[in-house]
This record gives sequence, structure tokens and C-alpha cells, in this order.
Amino acid sequence: MGKRVLMLGTFDSKGEEYAFLRERILENGCEVVSINAGVDGSTDLFPVDVEADAVAEAGGDSLTSLRAKRDRGNAMSVMNAGAAVLVRKMYDDGRFDGIIGMGGSGGTGIVTSAMRTLPLGVPKFCVSTLAAGDVSPFVGTKDIVMMPSIADVSGINRISRTILSRAAGAICGMVNSTIPEATSERPLIAASMFGNTTTCVDACREALDKAGYEVLVFHATGTGGRVLESLATEGLVDAVFDITTTEWADELCGGILTAGPDRLDGAGKSGLPHLIVPGCIDMCNFGSMASIPDRFKTGNRNFYEWTPEVTLMRTTEEENRQLGKIFAAKANASTGPVAFLFPLQGVSMLDADGDRFCDRDADQAFFAAVRENIRDGIRVEEIDANINDPEFSARAVEIMLELIAAS
Repeated sequence: MGKRVLMLGTFDSKGEEYAFLRERILENGCEVVSINAGVDGSTDLFPVDVEADAVAEAGGDSLTSLRAKRDRGNAMSVMNAGAAVLVRKMYDDGRFDGIIGMGGSGGTGIVTSAMRTLPLGVPKFCVSTLAAGDVSPFVGTKDIVMMPSIADVSGINRISRTILSRAAGAICGMVNSTIPEATSERPLIAASMFGNTTTCVDACREALDKAGYEVLVFHATGTGGRVLESLATEGLVDAVFDITTTEWADELCGGILTAGPDRLDGAGKSGLPHLIVPGCIDMCNFGSMASIPDRFKTGNRNFYEWTPEVTLMRTTEEENRQLGKIFAAKANASTGPVAFLFPLQGVSMLDADGDRFCDRDADQAFFAAVRENIRDGIRVEEIDANINDPEFSARAVEIMLELIAAS
């Protein structure tokens, strides 16, 4: 028996396109299971395993009711919810090995909401008219592959024929690929990194690897922080090594790389050992210089054009004071062992002595705010080094191992 691909979509409006996709999947040697999420009907171009009435019922309504209401927004909400419930149940029952879907805004929403219920590693592929834009609402923290449809998903033509054939090949290749088994199940540590803390995190990763741990490094670009928090909240890692907490600077200042207000919550909620370092909180991230909000263009704000597409803004003394209070509150709520480590000679490469973001008053404002607001029993340690210096990374590893031992 070949691998099974679940094909989810609105077959009332995209029946021809899904029929073409189905044939290509079969040609690639995989079987097809199908779910129709189309409110207005179905298709007779291929067998449908689960029809829209079951999807609506799983979403808390009936297909008859949705059609009578003629409220597209409500219908999409119900079908989103129902598809998510059914897809997860079918996966738990072992009925498919990977999932594929396509559509515009409505179809993409239904398909990806279901995909987000599936574990990491399950192949997920979506062909979408929205895939060339900001796909973060659709992908979330899951490993969903988004492929631009180029032309609209409307009929089979010279463009869609190529795109859908490649999509079929991609999902079949994904479900048929093998994943080598790990030679050992080492404890997992989630670490956060940025370009300005790479030297530190690389050194720590090598040391922790030698100590018997597997380190998962997440780029602190908003999405990376959200994924780290998700894994910590679900208890899928054994400790959090938070060297780079810059996403909170973006959350406070309105930058483009925020991970949201829940950043720093996951480890504490799960009782995991958590080392917190204020890595790169000296910078907030924007796009090009032209994209910086007007409120920051007055006064003496310190900007650095990192690339033509990325502009860094130095955080101020007051902003660092606010960040310190936030970090202390997050640590105070922790149910596991937590500690802070402060680099007195700079929280990033750009904050090193004499560099363009060097501002010891701003750094000290953060350090002082943490100390003033932290509850008793939480360790706060400082070291007279830059965050990327060898002595800092060595001490960070020592404290991480001590927190793990204490747990």
C-alpha cells in the first residue's frame, strides 16, 4: 500500500483543480483521501471520502443552516473549525501520511487551520494565492510549506498545470522521504539566537553538546520566539537557554520582529529550567529607513542601517527600564528554576565598548529594574564581559547546567 495524502479543499468551487491535483498524486504512487469543505456543493469528478455536511457538524452547525444564513464569514468560521477537528481525528486514526490543499483567502484559511492541528514533521503543503505575502497568520508555528499559485486557482491552464503538478510531486516526495532515527535520545535544550549573539550561542551549543544535550536553536525573529514558546509550553523540550530576548524590544517599541506578549512565559508555565539573558535588547528592528514610524524620527534616536531592508534602532534608557520590569514579572511567575545572567560590557555585538550601540546607562537601567522587581529566590548574576566573550558563554553554560540539576 502506498502512502496516503489527504486532499482538503472546497470542491464546490475548485472541483476541476482538485481533480487534476488528485490524478497527479496518484501518478506519483500515493493514495488519496479527500475532505470537501465547500458549503455550496461538492463534485462528481472524483470520489469524496468526507463531505461538507460532516465538516459543518464537526464545526458546531449544519450545512442546511449555513446555506440558509448566507453569511460567508460565519460559514468560513464553522468550516475552519470543523475541518481542523476532522483532520486531526483522521490523523490520529492513521488515515493519512501528509496533507495538501489550495485556494484563495478562504480556501487557504480552511486548509491551514487544519494543518496547524497536526504535529511537527507531518508533511503539510498549501498552494495559495496569498503565499507571496505575509503568511504568518496561516503558518503560525507549524512546518507548513506555502507555494504561490502564481495565477489564481481558477481552472487548469498552462500555469496551473505546472504549479499543481509540482505540488503533487512535492507532497508525494515529502510523505515518501525517510527520516533517519536518532542514535540517542539526548535531553533537548531550546536556545534563542540573533546575528549579534551568534558567537555566544555557537560556543554554548558546542559546550552543551559535549555535556550530553541536544540544542535546538531558534532565530529570534518573532516566528522563532513563538515556536520556542510553543515547544516549551507543550513540554517538548527539557530546558530553555534564552540568550537572545530581543523580541521583547520589538514588542515594546512596535518593531517588526515581535514574538508577542507571551514571550518568556512558556518555560515558567511548564516548570522548565530557564536561563534569561538580555541578548540584543539594545535593538528594535524595522524594515527600510523609510518604514520607521514618524514618532521615532524626532529627537536623537540612534539608527543603524543593518541592510537596505533592515534598520536597527537603539533602545533608550527608559525603554530598558520598562523591559527590566517586564522580564522580572515573567521570571516571578515561573514555576521552575530560573536565573538571570547580565553581560556588563554589552548585550550584543553592537553594544560592545566603543561600538555604535554602546550605552551603559541604558544597560544598567535594565539590570537595575530586574533587581528591584525580582522576587526572592531568583538568582541574578553579572559578569564583566560582552555577551560574545568566551568567559560569558562559559558561565552561561555552567548556570544552565546548574538549573537543570536543580530541577
